[in-house]
Amino acid sequence: MTIRLGRRQFLLGSSALAAAAAAGISPAFAQSALRLLFWGGQDRADRTYAVSDMFSESSGVEMAPEFLSWSDYWPKLATQTAGGNAPDIVQMDYRYIVEYATRNAIAPLDEFVGGALKLDNFDPDQLEGGKVGGELYGISLGANSVATLVNTDAFAEVGIDAPTNAWTYDDIMEMAEAFNSANIRGGMKVMSDGSYTEPMLHNWLRQRGKELYTPDGQLAFDEDDAIEWYTLWAKLREAGAIVSAEDQALDSGPLETTMIVLGKSALMPSNSNQLVAYQTLVQDDLNMIGYPRIAEGVGGGHYRKPSMFFSVGGSSANKEAAAEFLNFFISDPEAAKVLGVERGIPCLPSTREVVAPTLDEKGQIALNFVANLGDLLGALPPPPPPSAGEIDASLIRTLGQEVGFGAKSPEQAGRDLVSGAKDILSRS
Repeated sequence: MTIRLGRRQFLLGSSALAAAAAAGISPAFAQSALRLLFWGGQDRADRTYAVSDMFSESSGVEMAPEFLSWSDYWPKLATQTAGGNAPDIVQMDYRYIVEYATRNAIAPLDEFVGGALKLDNFDPDQLEGGKVGGELYGISLGANSVATLVNTDAFAEVGIDAPTNAWTYDDIMEMAEAFNSANIRGGMKVMSDGSYTEPMLHNWLRQRGKELYTPDGQLAFDEDDAIEWYTLWAKLREAGAIVSAEDQALDSGPLETTMIVLGKSALMPSNSNQLVAYQTLVQDDLNMIGYPRIAEGVGGGHYRKPSMFFSVGGSSANKEAAAEFLNFFISDPEAAKVLGVERGIPCLPSTREVVAPTLDEKGQIALNFVANLGDLLGALPPPPPPSAGEIDASLIRTLGQEVGFGAKSPEQAGRDLVSGAKDILSRS
């Protein structure tokens, strides 16, 4: 699933979280069951519920897991946090971990390291990704990277080779000629619209030697970059290379509404850990490659990102038991077999050894992709500032849609993105 959170949903969640911080987060009463809240689809839920049951059987601790879609998750988590009823264990994203940590909505875990949490052999980059201000706030549940899903059957039907990791943005335009001529499946396009997806913008900037944000939380690109970004996608749209704005608007968040599942496009930006889940939803064969390059031979846009974290609620009265669950989730061999690589490549070598032989073809593709990014791989970027989520929801996503529907020109959208982002950053 491409990460998406509407402006209204983000602001609801953000305001509730801010209210919790302003009022002070009171410790929850100790309870018999550990509450776990996470986002994801049914496949992730089935795996997580199974491991929760395994932990209960081995520890005697009752678990109460609950899952929601991405867009429903953040408002509910923030509202529960504001009401002093936050879960004991929450799934956390790299984009929001700084905000939740600085507002004490999640707890530092350092006191449990070496005790309930055994992290001696944990991948250092993944461990570092869960730190805020030098303290550990999140345990990475897997390493992943942005990726492009490829419907290989659609390319075979059109009669051209599917792209590889060497592909470029210019190649999308060339592939459009073949797709538009073949007119398969009622007008399937080459690619979904990536103009309003923060990960694609970030990857494109990194290939140009820039970032979204500086280490001190300021904007790291300018109007010229933003205008060129929206112009690039406007040209692809005009050439019929990407889906229409009307079709893209059908994507409401769940995997089932995405362009590759609906059969609207043969390529779609996603994450490496989601190939397995998407393959369960389509009959066509899916593969995975990197994001397009800005020119032949240019790399460095990708990085191995913590796919998501488990964090312990700041108000939880069951922090040690929650830490024990986190340790079980990342290190138990039988749990690892159940979880596979749905949340990314395991961060412990011993767990990877257990998981590798159990993976099906798509799981192996995901593992090999993350392990062999080659020249696509760059350094881990600095953590985004707390207001990055608002910038994504209220600007990057919204402006991309406005350009797609013709409500704004690429030039105006580029100017609005930079001025709006600077304004939000100045207020945070």
